[in-house]
Amino acid sequence: MTQSKKKSTIIITIPAYNEERTLPRVLDEIHGVMKTTSYDYSILVVDDGSNDRTVDAIKNLNVAVVRKKHTGLAGTFQREMEECLQRKAEIIVHTDADGQYPAQYIPKLIAKVEQGYDLVLGSRFGKGRYRGSLAKLLGNKAFASTFSRLLKTKLTDTTTGFRAFTRDVAALPLINSFTYTQEQLIRAGKSGLRVGEIPIKTRRTPRPSRLFNGPLDYAMKAWINIMRIYRDYEPIKFFGRIGVLFFSAGFSIGLWLLYRFFTLGYVGRIPSQILSVLLMLVGIQIVLFGFLADMMKR
Repeated sequence: MTQSKKKSTIIITIPAYNEERTLPRVLDEIHGVMKTTSYDYSILVVDDGSNDRTVDAIKNLNVAVVRKKHTGLAGTFQREMEECLQRKAEIIVHTDADGQYPAQYIPKLIAKVEQGYDLVLGSRFGKGRYRGSLAKLLGNKAFASTFSRLLKTKLTDTTTGFRAFTRDVAALPLINSFTYTQEQLIRAGKSGLRVGEIPIKTRRTPRPSRLFNGPLDYAMKAWINIMRIYRDYEPIKFFGRIGVLFFSAGFSIGLWLLYRFFTLGYVGRIPSQILSVLLMLVGIQIVLFGFLADMMKR
């Protein structure tokens, strides 16, 4: 007699802030899709201090609702993870309340987690068609290239909020207030967890982004975040390259002063001598910072 496989406890979690117009449709769509599968699931909505009728609009839609003070997306995501862990979730699916991520892909995300992946992303840049600005497109491509090199895994979309993951991933600490999506990804990679993705197609939504104001703001935050990722993930390379740059500049000045000594018989240029020594010392110190940071992260 074969023993039936134990079904995983699945929680589909959604952050909501003033989403009374779209959230009921999103929940109806999720229920409609999941009822066609054999998965046992529940839906958790974490209301981020909405001041409209978001909670009233979904009270009869068979979902659990947790209300909290308004803290933004990152704080709400952290609360979602706490609630999911308390509710003994084994697989967690995170999606948005605005309807941009079609529910038809949720079973595919879950299936890939069941194949042995710890974190599965719904990629808008795989075989899907991305609906967004050029600035977001270029920024996401830069992020994807960075993360693919760091994690040694081919990724095409690292900023998507549509993802499924195990409780091990949900338990990872998060501190980034700009984009929890990328921090969760980098921490999963650092922990040796398996990361994958599936291609999806998204819907265009009228609501503007709540993470940044315009393309310039996005670009600045995006590149600052990439620098932070390199700093935290590979401190020796990050500080080492900066240190080598400073040391090389000081060393080049020193070579020029040495050339003056051999050709002119004297050095002179006292400020240049001081600058050369300072640049080389700063370079050495920055490289040492990299080694210390690497020791601390271990």
